[in-house]
Amino acid sequence: MTTYIPSLTLPAFIFENAAASILLPIVLGTASGYVITRPDKTKQQYGTFKKPVCPESGSENLPRVPGNPPAWLFGPAWTALYGFMGLSAHLAWTNGANSLSPTTSSLAKQGATLYTIQLGLNMLFMPLFFGYNRPVAALIDIVTLTGLNGWLIYVWGQVDQRSGWLLAPYLGWLSFATYLCAGTGYLNDWDLRNNSKPTIEKKD
Repeated sequence: MTTYIPSLTLPAFIFENAAASILLPIVLGTASGYVITRPDKTKQQYGTFKKPVCPESGSENLPRVPGNPPAWLFGPAWTALYGFMGLSAHLAWTNGANSLSPTTSSLAKQGATLYTIQLGLNMLFMPLFFGYNRPVAALIDIVTLTGLNGWLIYVWGQVDQRSGWLLAPYLGWLSFATYLCAGTGYLNDWDLRNNSKPTIEKKD
C-alpha cells in the first residue's frame, strides 16, 4: 500500500504547471548525465569496460549485445522519456488530486510520492555507475527504480489511463537497461574501479 508523504513529494505547483512538470525531469536528467558525471571522462571510461555496456553509454567503440541501439539515439530517447514522465505526472495530478472521489484523490497523491522517489533514484544511477564505478549499487538502484515505476503505472493508471500509458515506454527502457547494466557488472567482476578513475572529482 502506497502512502502519500508530503515531505517526500515534489511541490504541487510543479505538477499543476504542465511546462514545469515536463521540464523538471529533462533538466535534472541532463544535469545528471552531462554535468555530474563529466561526459568527456565518462567516454574514456567506456573503452575500459568489457561488453555489454549500459544504454546510457552509447559508445561506438565497444562490442554490443544484441538489440543495443546506436549511440545517437540515447540523447533523444532520454529526452522523450523524461518528457513523457513529466506529462504523465501533470495529467495524473490535475485530474486526480482535487477529484471529488476520495479514492482517486488519494491515488493521485500516493503516486506523486512514488514519482518523486523514483525521480531521485533515476538521478542517482549515472553518478553511481559512471561517477563512482559502483555497479552493484547502481544495479540495486535501477532494479528498485524499475519496480517503483511498475507500481506507479498501476497507481496512476487508475487515476488517468493516459498517465499509465505515458510511463510504459520508460518502464520498458528501464527493464532493458537493467539487463545491460547487470551484464556489464557481471563481465567486469562487479568492480569497475580498476578500469578507470572515478569521474567525479572532489574539490579542494
